[in-house]
Amino acid sequence: MQTVRVRPRHRRQGGWLKWLVLISGLISMLVVIWIGWNRYVPNNTEEKPQYGLEYPIIVQGKVMKEGAITENSTVKLPLSVLQQPSLGLKDWIHYEQKSGHIILTNVDKVLRLKTNLLTATMNSKQYDLTVAAEVKADNVYIPVTPLEELYGLKVELDEVTHIVTVIPAGDAVQRGKADTDEVIIRHEPTIRSPIAERIVPGKEVRIWGEDDGWYRVQSPQGYVGYAAKDKLQLSQVERIAAPEKEEPFVAWKVMGRKINMTWEAVYAKNPNIADIGPLTGVNVVSPTWFELIDGTGKIRSKADKAYIDWAHKKGMQVWALFSNGFEPERTTSVLADADKRFYMIQQLLAYAQMYKLQGINVDFENVVTSDKANLVQFVKELTPLLHEQGLVVSIDVTPKSNSEMWSKFLDRAALGKIVDYMMIMAYDEHWASSPKSGSVASLPWVEQALVKIMEEDNVPAGKLVLAAPLYARLWTEKKDETGSIKVSSKALGMDTVTGIVKDRKLKPVFDAKAGQNYVEYTENGALQRIWIEDAVSMKARVALVMKYDLAGLATWQRTFQSDSIWAIIDNSLNKRP
Repeated sequence: MQTVRVRPRHRRQGGWLKWLVLISGLISMLVVIWIGWNRYVPNNTEEKPQYGLEYPIIVQGKVMKEGAITENSTVKLPLSVLQQPSLGLKDWIHYEQKSGHIILTNVDKVLRLKTNLLTATMNSKQYDLTVAAEVKADNVYIPVTPLEELYGLKVELDEVTHIVTVIPAGDAVQRGKADTDEVIIRHEPTIRSPIAERIVPGKEVRIWGEDDGWYRVQSPQGYVGYAAKDKLQLSQVERIAAPEKEEPFVAWKVMGRKINMTWEAVYAKNPNIADIGPLTGVNVVSPTWFELIDGTGKIRSKADKAYIDWAHKKGMQVWALFSNGFEPERTTSVLADADKRFYMIQQLLAYAQMYKLQGINVDFENVVTSDKANLVQFVKELTPLLHEQGLVVSIDVTPKSNSEMWSKFLDRAALGKIVDYMMIMAYDEHWASSPKSGSVASLPWVEQALVKIMEEDNVPAGKLVLAAPLYARLWTEKKDETGSIKVSSKALGMDTVTGIVKDRKLKPVFDAKAGQNYVEYTENGALQRIWIEDAVSMKARVALVMKYDLAGLATWQRTFQSDSIWAIIDNSLNKRP
């Protein structure tokens, strides 16, 4: 029997590969379809945007978290929205929760109103509101009328959608037009996003930005969405006009000359004007007449009509000084309360009118750092009202340092934007109780103080007045029982120092590091040291005024003078290169 051999069947190769190719092709086809669908097949579903608020607010194309409220068709905006940086109003709207005061300020007006009241005051005159500010759900709502008047805010309410659009004065908003074809606004920058609104030819939208081929736009009804860039024709630029302003206040300054001011320190009583010699070149005097005396805001006055008449006859302006008495607790009390701040302002205005003053010089010292913002607020409220009465406003500030009570409470950048002049009290580098003897105001230290305020706080040189000392300190250095050096000092006027040098036949040497003359001698076993204020130091200080083109020079204080120093200051301030 013949055996038949059967050849074994070979398994077919490559079947799995064909399936892989087939599946891959199918996936690729689906991806192409999906891409094509998303790129070329638009979503025709129409959905009006829902913002979840009865009166949603749009600022620069963005929906705010808080909405507006209305009363008698008047819109009220929440303080939280008004403080948005994009509106530029954060520093000009102040609310005090405890008293309900809302204070709106600009460069020449102060509007004071309270929640739930229709009466208000603009500067010192009555201002009537049609609807009141109110507190609702822990937010303060302010009617738009004064906001439009003071800040030029543009506020639109769409009666159908209830959308409130807010645009700050000075903004320039690009508009786009649906030219010949309908323009579709979608919720997101893709054709697969639902349609928010259709814009017919001839209608315009506001353009707030762009995103990968799409404009972020706002429709005439207020809805925010996206329109394809190639579908919109750019049209006009909408410019939001600023409110009409009164003629800007121009601070007094002698034409073609620098301010040359000296403080008149008035303690128990005013000086006998017959004893005041000629103050050659001095064009402003600042007597220390007004002082805060308690936590209610009451101000004590030591103003003297005879002194004012004397100064005016000499052709000098009087910028009376107002101090906080260097008492921190009462300062905190009055700065934190709108009524107390206004009470202080009313008193200063009354005194200025009564005594025919030309300016007020604010000198708040020894203030807690937490009062920084409230001091700025006080100056914001004070300045427009003083300007309205034609008064120059200046404030005294120390050089910048880490001192909590004497330096850090001063917001020099903010104050510099408000006041007419800022006096830099560039003295007491080494103060009365300093553990180390040294110059009252060495020249490098003074220059550094000026430059810091100009560069770090952006206060213009034309607003800065360099305040220089007319006094020096006599330093006594003596060893105690332990062998340590004990340092003490006392302030001396210029003539007194000159007398010491003459009587002791001392020969001053120039201290190049301090930029002034120096003497020392021994008395009763103690080393006596004086860095002298004289013609040399004063010419150097005036040179800084001229170098940086500052507004002028001030001196503390007149009775420390030598008669010759006034002519030296005057000649140095007015010399021409």
